[in-house]
Amino acid sequence: MVTSAIVLAAGQGQRMKSELPKPLHKVCGIPMVKLIVDNVCAAGFDRVYLVVGHGGDQVRQAVPHTEYVVQEEQLGTGHAVDQCREVLADFDGPVLVTYADTPLFRVETFKAVLEFHQKQGAAATVITAEFADPTGYGRVIRDDRGYIRQIVEEKDASDSEKQIKEINTGTYCFDSRLLFQYLKEITPDNAQAEYYLPDVIPLMIRDGHLAAAYLLQDAEESIGVNDRVQLAQAEQILRRRICTEHMLNGVTIINPDQTYIEPNCEIGRDSVIYPNTYIQKWAKIGKNCSVGPNVRLEAAVLGDHVTIEQAVVLESSIGSETTVGPFAYIRPGTRIGSRCRIGDFVEVKNSQVADQSKIPHLAYVGDAVIGSGVNIGCGAITVNYDGKQKHQTIIEDNCFIGSNSNLIAPVKINQGAYVAAGSTITKEVPANSLAIGRARQVNKEGWKKTEG
Repeated sequence: MVTSAIVLAAGQGQRMKSELPKPLHKVCGIPMVKLIVDNVCAAGFDRVYLVVGHGGDQVRQAVPHTEYVVQEEQLGTGHAVDQCREVLADFDGPVLVTYADTPLFRVETFKAVLEFHQKQGAAATVITAEFADPTGYGRVIRDDRGYIRQIVEEKDASDSEKQIKEINTGTYCFDSRLLFQYLKEITPDNAQAEYYLPDVIPLMIRDGHLAAAYLLQDAEESIGVNDRVQLAQAEQILRRRICTEHMLNGVTIINPDQTYIEPNCEIGRDSVIYPNTYIQKWAKIGKNCSVGPNVRLEAAVLGDHVTIEQAVVLESSIGSETTVGPFAYIRPGTRIGSRCRIGDFVEVKNSQVADQSKIPHLAYVGDAVIGSGVNIGCGAITVNYDGKQKHQTIIEDNCFIGSNSNLIAPVKINQGAYVAAGSTITKEVPANSLAIGRARQVNKEGWKKTEG
């Protein structure tokens, strides 16, 4: 059976107090709207429509491969869903309706709700949750068979009804044709003069259609984000969920409350993640790695048995059994081989470093190709920028670059060559030679004036 989903993302989100549209605020590094759309798609819904309004162009950029429907005026959730009437005119099947500011729904939940809805043969299935304190939510009242008899808003609930813990989360699965049939009947008869989607439920029940309730096992999934406080709560919940998944898969996380891992990142078994580590943007970590404390990996790929602490690695790869840090900065476009050493206060940018090479401390390597078995001494610099453009430095296998050397690019150090400490190298160095590019020492005896 073909299935559809509608994700509502047209609201302005005034309580966020932000120029950024609310659906684009990030949870664990990903815009909320992308989190929810990705999960809906992963749950197997065939046709997904994103209803946009305020900041629609920005929302489109965040989720570029989704079909869009525009809500020109924000006249309520019922009105927003009704904007999909035309695109779903030929559709007769289940349609999920959810929101771009509810980023915590799991893929498994959407799958289960769809299956439940089809088995019940219901016109509508309401996703419900139980809260110890349901204040402010509409209470779900079931009949003897377990179907929904009524949803009572807080202001209309009796004292006994207020004791009910089960609430309407606002996410639904509908029979598509019945949904659009009853959307024609709802009215904006409320203080906000808006068309509310939940108003179709009592109309369906009135006419003898079944309204089922799917109770969430984890009520936190239903949490919506309306302000920065709730955004932080959602971040905490999703971050804890991600850390738990990695730990169950064989990763040691020393302190999950101080570890920040985005979705879609990979960590191999028996790796250890220390506190204050940020693993972001599809980063991949191999097996038996030690990462942290105080590390940020962004779109980085680490081999097995890598040790990295107090360092930043951006859009780069690091080979197996290599150590990085502390206080190293690996910038985009860098490929570091296996069994290398990138030490303290070293910056490497857009460079290739082959196996078993060492840059132990206080060095800058930019736009360079470094062979295997190379040692780059303390304070060495590849001078890659002439004020207008970048140039490449090539250091072949088994070279030794002495401390405090400047390699003025473009320049090549051939295999097995040595560069004396303190040299400034401007010309190619032949293989197996020693290059000395420094001024001869001159001592001026008696230069210091006699005191007085």
